[in-house]
Amino acid sequence: MNCEIICIGTELLTGDTLNTNVNYISKHLSKNGFSVLYQTTIGDNPERLQQCFKIAAGRSDIVILTGGLGPTQDDLTKETIADFFSMPMKRNEKQVRNMKNHFDRYNYVMTDNNFRQCDIPVGAKAIDNTRGTAPGIHIEKEGLSVFLLPGPPSEMSAMFDLYVMPILKNRIDQLVISRYFNVCDLGESMVEDTIMDLVSHQNNPTIATYAKLGEVLIRITANGKDAKQLNERLDQYESVILKRFGDHIFTKSQRSLNQVVGKMLLDRHLTLASAESCTGGLIASKLTEIAGISDAFKMGLVTYSNEAKEKMLHVNKMTLEKKGAVSSETAREMCEHLKSISGCDLAVSVTGIAGPDGGTPKKPVGLVYIGVCGKNECYIEKCRFNGNRQTIQQKAAQKTFVLIRKMILDISENHKYN
Repeated sequence: MNCEIICIGTELLTGDTLNTNVNYISKHLSKNGFSVLYQTTIGDNPERLQQCFKIAAGRSDIVILTGGLGPTQDDLTKETIADFFSMPMKRNEKQVRNMKNHFDRYNYVMTDNNFRQCDIPVGAKAIDNTRGTAPGIHIEKEGLSVFLLPGPPSEMSAMFDLYVMPILKNRIDQLVISRYFNVCDLGESMVEDTIMDLVSHQNNPTIATYAKLGEVLIRITANGKDAKQLNERLDQYESVILKRFGDHIFTKSQRSLNQVVGKMLLDRHLTLASAESCTGGLIASKLTEIAGISDAFKMGLVTYSNEAKEKMLHVNKMTLEKKGAVSSETAREMCEHLKSISGCDLAVSVTGIAGPDGGTPKKPVGLVYIGVCGKNECYIEKCRFNGNRQTIQQKAAQKTFVLIRKMILDISENHKYN
């Protein structure tokens, strides 16, 4: 079934608000076997919305609209779509009660303009809003399914999960099974080249790659009606991919590298400490996103100045003067001394030049040294990253997680996917 998403809101067009709704809806529809063929973002303009919806209604089976259901004068989505279908509006008393209860629950003052949110097109179904005030609307008309959802992401996602997706799942007559392989330390072009023979002849299953900083996700999707047959096809592709990418595959899931490394530390009962200079605590921040990581991550230091490196990590003053803060020698001392100070199984250090200033011909912007100390060894890697300051910092943090993972695999004797 072909789907189309229309997002309404001038703030989305001006860039004042990031449009996360379209990402959320598209991902869940695609995962369940629906084809999302079009995505449109328009401002709070009823004429343009009606033109846009007329096109969508003529080419799609399902149209999902988000935004423009609030109490203010520029919230005109509901009225515009009702007018398109010539559906008069009628106040829904259940939604009035829901709204009053919401305002009472949070001790908010309810103004009269809120009641217009409770006006529902005659013949449509109101969708309860469990996280806000504006109800959604479900219209079935002339073979077209239309869902109007509120703009705030938390309200939209709850309504989509609880109401829209269960209805749509009942309409699809085939299974969709996907497998994921997340690859690190290889660029997207290299990943694609490695499986180009599979990609160029794909039919069912289909293969897609999705790149983000330092990671490439490979998704293999098969669709049909026999689960056993689909899984047999996927098994064949999986064996090829595992063989070709080996240890570059850090998880058979969509989890990010920092999440996987955190789980590896916890599963193996290993402890870690970090000392960061140019990344300014980014590694520690990525680790502390993980629930329960305090069992593994014991210490994170940001030693940005030379004085901090000397005082907190006992880096030799002569090393800093002769070799400089950005050097393999400094990275090694930072890492080795941190391991001793913290008493952890693993220690990492990062020191580099993130820019935009501070580079020299011998030590250009983007030069970063990363140290990883394990139980019996200390490894230092020299890296050259391009991009702006934030990109260099992100790439340095990502590479650090690559090296932590490598060290964990070296000392843990077995490789299992997380």
